[in-house]
Amino acid sequence: MGTAAVLTAAARLALLILVAVLTLLATRSASQLLWIVLLAVAAVPGVFPPRRQWVATAGRVAEVLLVAFGAASVAVAAAAAGTQPDGFGAAALLPYLAVPLIAATLRGRASEAGVLLAAGICGLVVAGVVYQLNGDALLKSVGYIISCAQWLVLISLGTLTTGALQRAVQARREPQPYVEATRLLTQLRTVARQLPGATLDPGGIAEHLLEEVRTMAKTDRSAVLTAGGGGRLMVLAQAGLAADGGERHDWETVLDTDSAIAEAWASQLPQTSSRSQVRGTPRDREVSALVVPLVAGVRTVGLAVLEHDGAGGFPPAALARVRAAADQAALRLEAALLFDEVRSLATNEERQRLAREIHDGVAQELVIIGYGVDNVLATLPAGATEAEEGLRSLREEITRVVTELRLSLFELRSQVDRHGNLTSAIAEFARIVGASAGLRVHLSLDDSPGRLPSAMEAELLRIAQEAITNARKHAGASNLWVTCSVDPPNAHIEVSDDGQGIADQRVDGRYGLAIMAERAERIRGRLEIRPRHPNGTTVAVVLGPSGRRDSV
Repeated sequence: MGTAAVLTAAARLALLILVAVLTLLATRSASQLLWIVLLAVAAVPGVFPPRRQWVATAGRVAEVLLVAFGAASVAVAAAAAGTQPDGFGAAALLPYLAVPLIAATLRGRASEAGVLLAAGICGLVVAGVVYQLNGDALLKSVGYIISCAQWLVLISLGTLTTGALQRAVQARREPQPYVEATRLLTQLRTVARQLPGATLDPGGIAEHLLEEVRTMAKTDRSAVLTAGGGGRLMVLAQAGLAADGGERHDWETVLDTDSAIAEAWASQLPQTSSRSQVRGTPRDREVSALVVPLVAGVRTVGLAVLEHDGAGGFPPAALARVRAAADQAALRLEAALLFDEVRSLATNEERQRLAREIHDGVAQELVIIGYGVDNVLATLPAGATEAEEGLRSLREEITRVVTELRLSLFELRSQVDRHGNLTSAIAEFARIVGASAGLRVHLSLDDSPGRLPSAMEAELLRIAQEAITNARKHAGASNLWVTCSVDPPNAHIEVSDDGQGIADQRVDGRYGLAIMAERAERIRGRLEIRPRHPNGTTVAVVLGPSGRRDSV
């Protein structure tokens, strides 16, 4: 039984005992206890709820009517015994009227409780007319009217209080996770469609903020950082030339150092400094640095770092404008980061689900078919050479398909572990796939402590997987070269083979290449496909300014 059923059963038992004692004291007649027995019988459907709800409802209606007529009968018997004159004896049985009403309320049937209360009033009126006291209708007795009115008011208030308490408890109770998730995702979808450009891209929001603040203050270098895990920050976007003329800066991303970046993250207050926040900058170089936290509510979601070569680069007026722009961007960035995380979780869960279905479904069936072919081969009569060759060819094809399925399952299940990194995930995939295909795999890995956003890492992993799989299946290669260089917000991943190459490097008409190009575009990267000399193909995806410009 549920909580409501246990509570109503306990209330029925307690009230039955109470009204039995009161009835016996008021009437001094055991015959009036028949009403208690009838109430106990009528309470059975409510104590043990049947499959059909109307049976329990009928039981509660019966309880109400039995209380009404029983109260009138007890009032007359008590007056005859001289213990409760003038109809006051009805109060001995009326407390039980609260049981069916509160039971209906606890089961969330407020309208039924109202109907039961109305039925109780009508029953008391009819019983007051039917039963007589001193030769007149009991309904004319003042004591009977007072007792009925008193208990009806008390029971009504008790029922209303029970309903209010139940609603308050339900309101405070945490919703079921999937119900709450559905509600929040529905709201997120609605909001996302109303956003400018319908975008929730953290990198795009960061780049827009940098473009905006460059119009508010003199800035030679700038970046937007966000949490990357492990006490480090990651670079979402950056702008400006580095000291060597390139467009990449080695920003300070460690939070346990003595820097304006670490202080701004911890204090949630803008920080200025005469020291550059780019690692490797000479100490004697005169620099104005401004670090503005992006705070959404009570949470720091990122930092906007601006630098100007020279002193006094950020006067109070410029600081106020930059801070206002950062405040407006903070909530957008937080929503984009949360959306990225939700999307990554949903994508990974779907890939795991597909992997399970393939493994438990078509993969197992193919294995069974292979066993069946083996059995047929074992029972072939001597001399059936042609049939044997056909079956062996079929068995080899089944083995090949099962191997492909297993590799596809491994690809679906592969993901960037939150405790690992992108380069290790790509390297593991290349090693396993290369070993299964007899390829010599040459790895060149260059990873930094910082991390790219999880959505970017997932897309880069899928692009690398597709490129490696294409080399294994279609190139006819002997060697595979995989190069991974990750330095947030930049990355360069390259897969080369010494196979037969691609006659036409265009994406048009090639589904796999088109998917890779779409993935690269989704994370604001470039897909490059070019021939490798003396033979083979190179597929590269580039994030940031590095790499070839003649991208596909």
